[in-house]
Amino acid sequence: MKLPDDDNAAVTKVLTDYYRAFSTLDAHAVLPYFHEPSQLISPAGVVPTPTRFAVAAAFQPVMDALRSRGFIKSELVDVHLKRLSATTIAGGVAVRRKTDGQELDRAGVVYLLQRTSAGWQFATAAIHDAEDALRPE
Repeated sequence: MKLPDDDNAAVTKVLTDYYRAFSTLDAHAVLPYFHEPSQLISPAGVVPTPTRFAVAAAFQPVMDALRSRGFIKSELVDVHLKRLSATTIAGGVAVRRKTDGQELDRAGVVYLLQRTSAGWQFATAAIHDAEDALRPE
């Protein structure tokens, strides 16, 4: 099901704002984008994040490692959105860049977003190999 234009714009803004917040490498900056509870899925496993404190605790080591590798920003490319009832799936490829502008790495991402009283928030964030990223239909 296609997202209505208003929802499409709102979800796209949330994704853009989230990537801007993530790029600060301040784990607390990403907290407003996560629903309570939520979960993070990566090749390392599933991390339940029932509170925003748990989200910050999960993100801080990742952000510290990126900082040590010369990270400057992350952006979402090849974005696609799909509506599933009250939930929206957003997918794409997260491209991370170094301070000199060169690509640091990339990862496929899938987000399940739920509309809440605070706006669209991530209920689940899944990281996977970029080569396996879902592509727009």
